[in-house]
Amino acid sequence: MKDALAIHRWLLARQVHHEIVRLPRPMTCAEELPETISAAPERCLMVTVLEVTTWVGREVVIGVTSPVSSPPRPGAVGGLLGARQVRPAPAHVVNVTTDYACGLVCPLLLPESLPMFIDDRLLADNEPLFTPTGERHTALSMRSLDLLAVLPGKMVDLHGSHRRGARAAVARRH
Repeated sequence: MKDALAIHRWLLARQVHHEIVRLPRPMTCAEELPETISAAPERCLMVTVLEVTTWVGREVVIGVTSPVSSPPRPGAVGGLLGARQVRPAPAHVVNVTTDYACGLVCPLLLPESLPMFIDDRLLADNEPLFTPTGERHTALSMRSLDLLAVLPGKMVDLHGSHRRGARAAVARRH
């Protein structure tokens, strides 16, 4: 399993300023990060691993990096990908696919074979963002712009809000 030391070494090799934060109490999932470090939920990130079934029946596992304050809705991801079904991946699939403990997946050092999407609601500024490290007792703190520069994946709109009534006009029958 990957851990804080692996992340620290990877970031040092890329000369990216960061801090491994020792937590005052252990956490079991990324959703506990805001309360554990007294940070705003939109400043804390989580990786959600999802199983996607395409319309041709192919099963794909994907990851989505988003703020803890607004986790990705399976319907929004399904709409974005044009998928038939999207559901949270079971813990054993998360562990095997990411090489992190389920619930504590860091958005860094993920396998290149895992398609990654980044929620465009992530704040891009000079303030810190916090992510899990795969360990219960540590978190990663990095300046938002630095983290966004090294995050793998494609930036996508996961708001899932489509304007109602924005359909094309249809001619009436005569």
